[in-house]
Parts: sequence; structure tokens; C-alpha cells
Amino acid sequence: MSVVPAGVLPGSALPVADDAGHAAELGPRARLWPSLAAVYRAQLSRARVARIPLLFVATFQSVGIMVLMRGVVDGGGEARSVVAGASVLVVAFVALNLLAQYFGQLRAGGGLDHYATLPVPPAAVVLGAAGAYASFTVPGTLATAVFGCVLFGLPMTHLWVLLAVIPLAGAALAGLGAALGLLAPRPELATLLGQLGMSAALLLGVLPPDRLPTVVQYARDLLPSTYGVEAFARAFDRHPDWAFVLGDLAVCAGVGVASLAVATWAYRRAAVR
Repeated sequence: MSVVPAGVLPGSALPVADDAGHAAELGPRARLWPSLAAVYRAQLSRARVARIPLLFVATFQSVGIMVLMRGVVDGGGEARSVVAGASVLVVAFVALNLLAQYFGQLRAGGGLDHYATLPVPPAAVVLGAAGAYASFTVPGTLATAVFGCVLFGLPMTHLWVLLAVIPLAGAALAGLGAALGLLAPRPELATLLGQLGMSAALLLGVLPPDRLPTVVQYARDLLPSTYGVEAFARAFDRHPDWAFVLGDLAVCAGVGVASLAVATWAYRRAAVR
């Protein structure tokens, strides 16, 4: 009875050594886009039930702010700023505030260890979670914008600009929220930072910039959501200056890439600790 090595049998599942003595790879490495799609679908189905009530809260909050501002602002450029700021505030509430809380709790509860064992790139985890949370902002942002246009008598001709404002401003704010949650040493601090960020988006985004002190206007320029607000507010003009709109959207895109890169680095840093 002869003995045949298992490595030479056809269909053998064992790794076969090459001439250099290295074992052959068992399978290809996970690619970014398929991993991103898988994480996005998982996060979307997981958060669907829990986040929908919070989305109503975010929309109701923005609508209530516009109703209050209606007694102060009559129309014109200030009305455009109020409606644009209140619409982007829905994005800030979900993408910045809730995402900071989610990653803070995930880090504190050991959830990052689960993701670290999966064959997915760190960027796919951050982008998938950020995209899923930002997706919940679409209905509330559109509803807020339509209500604001009716309330202040603004035209709805260029509301399609929101199709660019939501993902770009959402990416910038979601990256910032994820970074805050991953870098905060405690989940309570992550929640506090998320709340402070949302409050900044509320005060600096909804209030007309002409009524703010000069120092506060400079601080407003540092907030990522400001450029989404400016792009949407310009779209209410009868003949919008599309060069400025595209410029504001480009700034949003650049900040989004940078903030998501920082969040990915923060995820790597938190996952190895």
C-alpha cells in the first residue's frame, strides 16, 4: 500500500508550497467597494428601526426653528439663509451627532474588535457606517426644505441642488462625527462632542451671517456644514451664480475627503488598542 502526499491530490484544500517554500494564498484580499457595500447594507438594516424616530425629531427640530425665525425674518437673503441652514441642520443632527455617539459606544463596548476580525478594509467600515447614517437624512432634509420654501415664500425651482448638498455636506459632517466618536476616550465625551458640534451647526448655520459678530463669522467659515448652507442658499436666487455654488460644493467635497481620511486613521488607531 503506497502513501501519496495530500498536496498532490487533485482538488486538495490544503495550501501547496511553491518552489520558494512559501504557501500559496488561500483567497483574494477583500476589495474596498464590495466590502463598503456589505457594511452599508448591514448598517442600514440595523439602524433602520432605531434611527427613524430620531429622524422625525431632527426634522421637527428644524421645522420648529424655522417657525420661530419666521417672526424675526420676513424674507430676502436672511430667509434663504434660515431655510438653507435648517435643512442642513437635519444632516448635522444625524451625520455628526448620532454618528459620534455610535462610534463612541462601539469603541467602549468592544464592537471595534468584531469589525477588526472581519476581512474588510478600515475605510469600508467608516464609509459604510457614515453612508448609512447620512442616508437617513434625505427625507427629513427634503421635507424641511419644502416646508421652509412654503413658509417664507421662496422658489422651489432649484431644490435639486440638495441632491448634491446632502451627500457632500453629509460626508464632511459624518467624517467629523466618526472621528470625534473614535478619538474620544469615553462614550460620554463622544456624546458631548457630538452635541456641541450639532449646536455649532445650529447657531452658525441657521442664524443669518450678517447678524453675527465678525469673530463668529470667522468661526462659521471653519464649520464644514457652512459651505453646504451657502451652496443651497445661493440656489434660491432668481439667477444663481453657479460658479460660487460649485465652489462651495467643492469645498464640501474636499473637507469630506479629509474628514473621512481622519476618521479612517482614528478607526485604525482605536482598533489596535
